[in-house]
Amino acid sequence: MSADKNAVTVRIAGEEHTIRANAEPAYTRKCAELVDERIHQIRLQAGLIEGHKAAILAALSIADEYFQAREELDGVRQDLADRAAALARRIQVELPEAEKV
Repeated sequence: MSADKNAVTVRIAGEEHTIRANAEPAYTRKCAELVDERIHQIRLQAGLIEGHKAAILAALSIADEYFQAREELDGVRQDLADRAAALARRIQVELPEAEKV
């Protein structure tokens, strides 16, 4: 990521927006595509809905997905830490036996 801001024009919900961000343009486009797709999905499910309401529901949906992924990642990290600790304990128990041979 560079320190310079990159300007990228994206289309979200049928409107063009110029985004200035430190991120690479391709990443900004990828983020915009996710938001646009989520708004599109919500509009398909909800029927006629005002643009700002669809955007709010899309933001909530993305936030929910983020928090679920973060919780899952925390669980995986804890599982790995538990397994590493158990393996370290096994090594400490077995190592003295191996040194005697």
